[in-house]
Amino acid sequence: MSAEMQATMVAHAIAGLPHEACGLFAGRPGSNRIERFFPMRNAAESREIYVLDGLEMMDVERTADEAGLTVMGVMHSHTHTTNYPSPTDIADAARFDPFGAWRFIIVSLRHPEPSLRSYRILDGNVDEEPVRIDGSRRSTAPAN
Repeated sequence: MSAEMQATMVAHAIAGLPHEACGLFAGRPGSNRIERFFPMRNAAESREIYVLDGLEMMDVERTADEAGLTVMGVMHSHTHTTNYPSPTDIADAARFDPFGAWRFIIVSLRHPEPSLRSYRILDGNVDEEPVRIDGSRRSTAPAN
């Protein structure tokens, strides 16, 4: 993704405080590159969970389709915890993405410097994937 895209996701997470923020992102079919981010309202208005509004989600999907893009996943923030999928996130992935096609980007606001990580979740298994930012030789995945 571009550095601007990363900054937009982080800014949306910060703007959503004190609640979790959320949105969808899209890219060209068959590509792993995120081309567009769609900030959305957290219908749950909660610090601990997010809920995508169904009508807003349909509008995003229509807009992405019209642009020749496909929705690739969801971004949400963790306001006071690390950016690793919670049990709720894992259960939501099983319900809404049973084939493991989506990416789940989590922005953590736990520390003064926000961090962004991406995961694939399938059958309760969580696999982190590197996030490559244009112009950067490093990914946002932490060194273990």
